[in-house]
Amino acid sequence: MPRKILRRLGRASRLLLTSGLLLALSPAAGASSQGLTGDIWAHDPSLIQWNGCYYAFSTGHPPLNEGTITIRRACGDLSGPWELIGTVFDAQPEWIAREIGTKPRHLWAPDISYHNGKFYLYYAGSTFGSNVSVIGLATNTTLDPQDPDYQWIDEGMVIRSYRHNNYNAIDPEVFWGEGEAWLLFGSWWDGIKMRRLDPTTGKPSDQDTTLYSLASRQGAGIEAPALLYRDGYYYLFVSFDRCCAGRDSTYNIRVGRAQAITGPYYDRDGVPMLQGGGTLLMGRGDFPAVDGGTVHVRGAGGQDVFLDGDSWKMVYHWYMDSGAHRMSISDLSWTDDGWPVMGPIQ
Repeated sequence: MPRKILRRLGRASRLLLTSGLLLALSPAAGASSQGLTGDIWAHDPSLIQWNGCYYAFSTGHPPLNEGTITIRRACGDLSGPWELIGTVFDAQPEWIAREIGTKPRHLWAPDISYHNGKFYLYYAGSTFGSNVSVIGLATNTTLDPQDPDYQWIDEGMVIRSYRHNNYNAIDPEVFWGEGEAWLLFGSWWDGIKMRRLDPTTGKPSDQDTTLYSLASRQGAGIEAPALLYRDGYYYLFVSFDRCCAGRDSTYNIRVGRAQAITGPYYDRDGVPMLQGGGTLLMGRGDFPAVDGGTVHVRGAGGQDVFLDGDSWKMVYHWYMDSGAHRMSISDLSWTDDGWPVMGPIQ
């Protein structure tokens, strides 16, 4: 069974890329990042384990298949080597440009999960700084490109936002519960929102059309929600501040928790996340690495969480002093009063 967070489109691109193309598209190919090896040039990664391999889905690279969502794989060991094995689509689904009025340079911030015998891949289509945005869905029954049943099916639009909305429909995160499903999303504007999904379709529920508000900074930077459930609490992870500016990125990872999935969420100091609260997990600075040294982190964020055996882990991207970004993974440990702490960077 796939292992991820406990969450109880055109023709697929099946061609494995040649090593020459990998090197051309991925400046991190062959590099090491405190334990991870291979192609770790992934932005906004979402990770799942299946059949002895780990798969990381991430924001697309514009020269490759119109910037559709990229897929990397490491078999046997989480540390790698990681290999870029293709994209979800060969080209962007045409409905995206029709909905938002232009073709995006690339598709963003995917979320991969497994439910009822099927893989669900949610992703965003937008343009930078705009809330004219869509969240789409693709499904598959296998993650192995060599499997004859491998095919990503375009399931179309899930939700969208317009210029007049006070939210932005990007950065999807799906939580599968017992007989229920929820879609979290949001970036800047009025923050992180949530809609109930129909668990049989993965699309918005007709029975509950409430738009729930989970976290806000009243117009300041907050995005990239990730959610897990542990010991009676829902933990909401978000990224504060500015993404995607290389070495000048100010992204940082925050967390709050609630006893109900709909909130209210509070940080460790009791500040509501709807009023700007969020306990800092990783900001800018020097952090321990699994190789025993330290690494200077800039702009850590775009995170997701997953369960690897009995160990919670966080996958995220960050920027080096050179401005290049990398995917990294850290263990999550827990304090006696139930708050997460990030371990060394791998």
